[in-house]
Amino acid sequence: MRDIILALDKDVSPAWRYGMPFFLYKGKRFCYLWYHKKFKQPYLGIVDGSRFTDSFLIQENRSKMKIMLLDPDKDLPIKKITSLLKKCIANVA
Repeated sequence: MRDIILALDKDVSPAWRYGMPFFLYKGKRFCYLWYHKKFKQPYLGIVDGSRFTDSFLIQENRSKMKIMLLDPDKDLPIKKITSLLKKCIANVA
């Protein structure tokens, strides 16, 4: 997952924020990786997720961020992930 995110653009860089692996675009946070304790699944967190209306994104009790659950028993939906992250980068720029 890390390699997929870093390959999106030369200005994407990894960083640790709040004890979690975040990814920055030109120094601004745009996504992170974490584990959902209730669903017991890893997820991709979108920093400004409230700006996106994709049906697979979950808001829960977050005011700004949305998440995309990732099923560890299935292949990653690479096209869906890269499409979403490219929209996130365009939103940050």
